[in-house]
Order: sequence, then C-alpha cells, then structure tokens
Amino acid sequence: MIVRRYEGNPILTKHDVPYPVETVHNAAITKCNNRYIMLFRSHLRTGRSIIGIAESMDGFHFIVGPKPFITPSTDGVFGEYEEYGVEDPRICYIGGEYLITYSAYSRHGVRIGLIRTQDFISIERVSLITQADLRNVVIFPEKINGRYARLDRPHSELSPWSIWISYSPDLVHWGDSKVVIKPVKYHWDEMKIGPGATPIKTSRGWLSIYHGVFKTMDGAVYRLGVALHDLLDPSKVLGVADEWILQPEDDWEVTGYVHNVVFSCGAVLEEDGSVKIYWGGADTVMCGGMAKVDDLVELCLTKNRPPL
Repeated sequence: MIVRRYEGNPILTKHDVPYPVETVHNAAITKCNNRYIMLFRSHLRTGRSIIGIAESMDGFHFIVGPKPFITPSTDGVFGEYEEYGVEDPRICYIGGEYLITYSAYSRHGVRIGLIRTQDFISIERVSLITQADLRNVVIFPEKINGRYARLDRPHSELSPWSIWISYSPDLVHWGDSKVVIKPVKYHWDEMKIGPGATPIKTSRGWLSIYHGVFKTMDGAVYRLGVALHDLLDPSKVLGVADEWILQPEDDWEVTGYVHNVVFSCGAVLEEDGSVKIYWGGADTVMCGGMAKVDDLVELCLTKNRPPL
C-alpha cells in the first residue's frame, strides 16, 4: 500500500493516559519547537469526550500530559454549546500561532469551535465559527488572496455529505462557501466524505487527506483518500484519487469502539518529502504510518475521478 504502517502500532492507547479514559483516537498532530504535539480525543465513562495532549521527539513514541488539554467550557456561549463534549481536533500553524478547530456537541447539535495558542500551555477560545450541523473543519496554513480558507463538511439529507470550502477575513465570520468534492455512487466513499488533516502545501498543489465512508451489510467502513487543490484557488480541485490510500486491516482498526474505522485528523510533512500520517483505529487507539508526498500527489493526478 501507499501508506506504510508503523511497526509499533498502536502508538497510543488508553493505558498510556495517566487519568481515566476509555479511548484514545482522532488526534491532531503538529510540530512545535522540534517536538511533535498530539491533541487526542478520549471518551469518558459518561460517553462524552475530552481532548488530551501528548508530546514526542520522533513522532511515534508519545508521552501524555498529566491532565486533559481541552474540556467542555462551563461559561457563557461556549458552556452552552460544549455541554455534551469536545471532539476531533485539527491544528493549523499560521501567522505565528496555532489554531485548533474542534467539534463542540450540545443539545443544539454539533458546531465548530476555534481555539488559539502559541505554546500549547495556555489557550484562548476565539469563537464558534459554524452553525449546526457541521463538522471536520480544517484551516489552510496560508491565507488565500488575503483571506483565511477552510475545508468543512456540512450535514445534509438532500445530498451525500460533501466537502465544502469557505473563506474569512478574521477567522470569526465565514462565507463565500461552495461545494468542492462530492462522494461517488457505488464507490469506496459513496456514503459521505469529510476533510481530515490540515492541507499540506506541495509544489503542485494543496494535498488534502480526507475520510470516505462506504455502507456495507455489516455496517459502515471508514477509509482514507487524498485530493489535490490548486495553490492559488483551492476551490479548484486538480484531482481526487480514485483509490483509497488506507483501509481498516489491523485488529485494532477492525474491532473496537466503532468497528472498521481509520480516521485521520493530522499529518506532518517532513523535510525529506515523507509524510507522517496519523489515524484513529476503530475509535479506540491511535496509529501512525509513513508515505511519500510525491506518491500521494501523483495518485491524485494520474488515478483520479471527477470531484463533483
């Protein structure tokens, strides 16, 4: 396969966490001061989620911090809209700071919150940047024509859940939205798709790792795919790979809290052109692997299908 699994998988489990949790999955990853920072989601025994933090020097051996990093707020508007938990973070480094998007769940549905930090010690809640129901927001690590840009996935009953792009002058107010990638009928991603890792800048375009879902007689299967967006106009999709790059195969991906799931919220491009890709296995453990960025780009350009 195009993604080579790390031989030490899973790289993080609930047994590595120094406080009570039931799962470790769907983690955002970035590099900060030559360290890998992982923000991982965990279920509590209430069934609701919090976000923990772990650090690594090599990207595969992580040490978990002594307490959770993000827990549901109890104050004001964030307290109301985070009542049921915080989930599935993504990290974007832009403008000298790290932006963290996450799913905020409440009795009103799910929407996206935005946090900023410079050191992964102190955080500032900026805004709730979507209405309900919307998940999987990844912010591009550069402004596009003077505006912030993001990929997101609104819920819809009229059309299979698709990937959209939106823009903002200030990170708070978003609009100028349009759909850019839709699932394909009777395809590995036909049920729904959604942005995964923060887009990676390459010489040939923005590489986006996304998840796609296929419904089977035994339930849904979550796999990973890749797409390539134009550098100057990322609403223009240069190619969506027709083939998946990763599917559930190892025991901890096939069986767990949610069976048959590989779900990515983070990837790191290295100086040698390799990409460390991270994914939650069966919503239970964290896994990692390696790919060559050129191979992923080539797959988008040579074995592609129409984006819409």
